[in-house]
Amino acid sequence: MQQQKMLVNAQRLQETLEKFASFGRTPNNGVTRLSLSQEDLTAREYLETCCKEIGMEVKYDDMANMYATMPGKEGKPPVVMGSHLDSVKKGGRFDGVLGVAAALEVARTIHDNRIKLEIPFTIVNFTNEEGARFEPAMMCSGVISGKFDKQTVLQSRDETGMTFGEALSASGYAGSVENRLKKAAAFLEMHIEQGPVLESEDKQIGIVEGVVGMVNYEIEVTGESNHAGTTPMGMRRDALFVACDIIRDVREQLSMLDPELVYTMGRMNVYPNIHTVIPNKVVFTLEARHKDPQVVSQVVSTIRTLPQEMGGCTIASKKLWSRDTVAFDQGIVSRLEKSAQSLGISAKRMYSGAGHDAQFIASYLPTAMIFVPSAGGKSHCEEELTSYEDCARGANVALDTVLSLLTGQ
Repeated sequence: MQQQKMLVNAQRLQETLEKFASFGRTPNNGVTRLSLSQEDLTAREYLETCCKEIGMEVKYDDMANMYATMPGKEGKPPVVMGSHLDSVKKGGRFDGVLGVAAALEVARTIHDNRIKLEIPFTIVNFTNEEGARFEPAMMCSGVISGKFDKQTVLQSRDETGMTFGEALSASGYAGSVENRLKKAAAFLEMHIEQGPVLESEDKQIGIVEGVVGMVNYEIEVTGESNHAGTTPMGMRRDALFVACDIIRDVREQLSMLDPELVYTMGRMNVYPNIHTVIPNKVVFTLEARHKDPQVVSQVVSTIRTLPQEMGGCTIASKKLWSRDTVAFDQGIVSRLEKSAQSLGISAKRMYSGAGHDAQFIASYLPTAMIFVPSAGGKSHCEEELTSYEDCARGANVALDTVLSLLTGQ
């Protein structure tokens, strides 16, 4: 007879999520909880209280990343699970916080069942993942993983002019650099998908194999301004018309590369932006994302082979930034898949198109992620929704995987 699986308390997880949603709730049932704002500090206080209630030791590092640890045998690196509590403006109730709440529920379940741990279990709450108040995104996981320079990010300013360093000092949560996450048996982040794939394919869980690489370019088209009513069409150097032609041509070329390639022209500035004046300059961005570096390279080649002149206008491109594809630990990925199967939960292996703290932590610790479906694929908005049943399913997969990592089975 198969032993019954240990499960989380789904009702308690729902209540925890609803409690977190009260910290920064918006009129349309979303959340605004910017990093190190009063709403964020209140959420941190609540999390710390919950962790201490079950005997966890709470520490903070110099970037205010929070670590709550359930002890195991001394000297052994912990299994770590978590995400972030901060949100974007008028964001949703599940982005980031679900990973923290699920980690808390895993710890509570371990405590309820009086499980003696061979390996410590740690909950982590990363500071300023969203970058909505202080840029860049994933700031503090980036600092501890060596991706960002601490002194540089301390000078990042919010819209009021306050620096991140000033907000950090005022928060009271700046701890010791010695408390940074340095070693772990595994790091696991649970998150909403923030996309429509799981829902469209009727899958209950996403087993995330990595985060896709991406590249972001800025393309500038320079023409000549003149009067919109007196200049014949054949004598114009219209930068906007040429920019539209470039976008059409690039779309045709990129659409032929790979069906999983996604690309966006997300920002466009037109000058002088007056309805009676022919545009003399257009600047727009082109970003593309794919897990295969070769496909990303083909995108770059497409951009680099743009003509330097078209329709009397000059064309120039500039690379703004890029990131390489991050592959997660296949051992943990396989454990997640095995846990989902053993719980009778349908799962899909997939890559994340969005960035997460896990992609930085993966550079030095064994890492993987779990996705749960996002209704309508919506996120970073007040309409963001994941059913509490899906939240519990994801937490159960996490619990089963964490227990297998803690016991080595």
